[in-house]
Amino acid sequence: MKSLLLAIVVMIGVDYGKGAAMDKATFAGGCFWCVEAPFEKLPGVKEVLSGYTGGHVENPSYKQVTSGTTGHLEAVQVTFDPAEISYEQLVEAFWMMFDPTDAGGSFYDRGEQYTSAIFYHDEAQRVAAEASKKALEESVRFEKPIVTPIIPAERFFVAEHYHQDYYKKEPAHYNRYRTGSGRDRFIEAHWGDEKMMATATPNGNYSKPDDEDIKAKLTDLQYQVTQHEGTEPPFRNEYWDNKQDGIYVDIVSGEPLFSSKDKYKSGTGWPSFIRPLEPDHIVEKTDYKLIWPRTEVRSKYGDSHLGHVFNDGPEPTGLRYCMNSAAMRFIPVGEFEEAGYGEYVRLFE
Repeated sequence: MKSLLLAIVVMIGVDYGKGAAMDKATFAGGCFWCVEAPFEKLPGVKEVLSGYTGGHVENPSYKQVTSGTTGHLEAVQVTFDPAEISYEQLVEAFWMMFDPTDAGGSFYDRGEQYTSAIFYHDEAQRVAAEASKKALEESVRFEKPIVTPIIPAERFFVAEHYHQDYYKKEPAHYNRYRTGSGRDRFIEAHWGDEKMMATATPNGNYSKPDDEDIKAKLTDLQYQVTQHEGTEPPFRNEYWDNKQDGIYVDIVSGEPLFSSKDKYKSGTGWPSFIRPLEPDHIVEKTDYKLIWPRTEVRSKYGDSHLGHVFNDGPEPTGLRYCMNSAAMRFIPVGEFEEAGYGEYVRLFE
């Protein structure tokens, strides 16, 4: 599909060349939490706002929109730099975030307010979106017809504050919601490895090296912790008392996991956080290795054992992500750009 889409774009002459000002794109793909999160991870995307558009009610509330009486759809407005990412790439990523064949809602959220749409802001966006939709239809990826309309953008109403960056504020609920709704299963079934495009980062696609490479790269302790669910000693590990500003990434895959802004002194002797930096990079599994069950935390792409999460943390999440230093690498703020994590600089400005 990608090569076909690019060929069409070249033929029609759509150009978002370097040096252009910031641009906007608007998409609806069901629950705006689940569309905002993957867009925010794309390089070149500067801001993503959850909100409402397409209806007849001025400045609607969430309660009004979810009642299905306003004509508005839950949507996101993306501000992006066309010198870093094209509108065509945004549209291509968008198709991988939802079910474009569902005319009655989105997964278990039913009603017009949860249906999908591409809202174009100018003629170039309309042409590019139509070309992308045609290419997807011709790929025969879906058995059912694609029903997502491509319509003119209308006034966008920003949703309530608590809906913005919901995947960061309430990661546990967000992850349960995504999993329970069936969205992730649908994406996996229809896109497979290509789904990574929808969660792309400046470093590209994260993956787990083969075991020989992992052994060569890691110390014995790091290997034991990440590959065999080991636990390092408390108070005698690298980051338990680290107070520097920066982010913590998977020692195996490099995928971003936690931020120093969410780190706190738990008194346990291990680095502890109230929430993940990237909830999509966190996988939780039930661990029965002790007498009572615990919730193990692993990285999504590296499949590294990181530690466990407990419900005895401070507000606002009430969670304690108790991690092993040996499973992570710390990147100080001053090294973000050089290390390939420049998008996170804005979190510390």
